[in-house]
Amino acid sequence: MTPPGGIDPAVFRRAAGCFATGVSIVAAEDEQGMRVGVTANSFVSVSLEPPLVSVALARSLVSMPVFERASHFAISVLAEGDETLAARFASRGADKWSETACERGLGGAPLIEGAVATFECERYAMHDGGDHHILLGRVIGLSCASSRRPLIFHGGAFARLAALEQRQGA
Repeated sequence: MTPPGGIDPAVFRRAAGCFATGVSIVAAEDEQGMRVGVTANSFVSVSLEPPLVSVALARSLVSMPVFERASHFAISVLAEGDETLAARFASRGADKWSETACERGLGGAPLIEGAVATFECERYAMHDGGDHHILLGRVIGLSCASSRRPLIFHGGAFARLAALEQRQGA
């Protein structure tokens, strides 16, 4: 059913899926030390001065109250081979942390070990984004393992960067 305004949500989702993205896990910790995390492909750098990043989080997330209150959060960019990890963090009700190697970052936010990059953030702002919240973070710590290739999502499925292989071999 096409809503008022004329854009069918299924067609919109399919068109948005034509844009290849990286895959990340956004994580935070509540006041009692309980970790929460969710797979996201909506991560983007926003500003260099100050260093800001954003991620869109569905309002319907069970863990949304933690993200709404958290002073800090982390974004871990996943690597090729992390498809199972990405799927586990995308699932509701899954035991996300028992088999996930992580360390406690700045402000308590969990950092996924083996990530291509991590961005440790203090909350900068949260804005309305329709059925999502747009969470902005000021980057206060980061790491980058440039030897690992990122996990890619395109057209509703995980993909690999063949062009990167060609560049590295040249």
